[in-house]
Amino acid sequence: MTLIVHKKPIHGYKNKYSKVVLIDEVYTLQHFEDMFETGNFEDRMKIDECQRRSEVTFFFYDNITSHNFYCLSYHGPATKLTDLFLNTSASTILINHAEVALHEFFGNKLYWQARRSMRFNKELKEIAAHFRRTYLNSTDHKDNTESPENWVDEKPKRNAIGGPYLAVHLRRRDFIKSRPNEAPSLTIIAHQITKSLNRLSLNTVFIATDGTKEEFETLSKKLSKYTVVKYIPTKYVNERFGEGGVAIIDQIICSHAMHFIGTRESTFSFRIQEEREILGFPTEATFNAFCKNEDNCSKPSVWKIVY
Repeated sequence: MTLIVHKKPIHGYKNKYSKVVLIDEVYTLQHFEDMFETGNFEDRMKIDECQRRSEVTFFFYDNITSHNFYCLSYHGPATKLTDLFLNTSASTILINHAEVALHEFFGNKLYWQARRSMRFNKELKEIAAHFRRTYLNSTDHKDNTESPENWVDEKPKRNAIGGPYLAVHLRRRDFIKSRPNEAPSLTIIAHQITKSLNRLSLNTVFIATDGTKEEFETLSKKLSKYTVVKYIPTKYVNERFGEGGVAIIDQIICSHAMHFIGTRESTFSFRIQEEREILGFPTEATFNAFCKNEDNCSKPSVWKIVY
């Protein structure tokens, strides 16, 4: 996510083809590297060394450019960014990876009340439940993931078991290009899936991914000793619910697995982790992510539910 702030009228100059827009300052937000290791989640920001390749493509608009690029290690709510805006003479500022900044009330009781009140479409839930019953030997009763009809009747719990399968969310496409130092290869991913399956004594893995058909087939071959499952929508589901509905079905299936591995910094994985918190899974079964380097593999941030 990218945010552009105009403090004054935007300026630029003309080239042969169109007016070139000059952004005064570009800040790429990134997490503090020590944050998850030290547990230091205090609000702070600092101009820092770039943790990943830092060039900004301006979404392929050739007429936008800048001469001042910075990497800003950041932890805190989005409102804290006003400190940055008030202490610069720049007229135009671009914030790259603005998703690093938190919602003002992120993680507190009010946030979780709003999140718990958001329920999935009942038909999509039934489609996912039918798939779980048919291909994953999973039902809410057996998995201890039953929920009351009304969200206000939910109670704190940590005893969800989940279906007898490992679920993974594997983000590919733009993540491979934008996070080349973090995106693991399919071989490394297969190795991490295999380790988890063996440790959990499971034989089935459900894969939700935006990767290509070829990538899925390659990964399946690397996991040929196991049962690899993917949701393929029917014509009816495609026409009635579209890609967004299919994505929700994937989220529901991942939310009910015994164990989940997500993609670091993926909003799709965040939503699955939140749903698993609501269903009452142990945190160690939920907050896991693929790593490019297993010898230096930090856990994703753990945002526990608050009642």
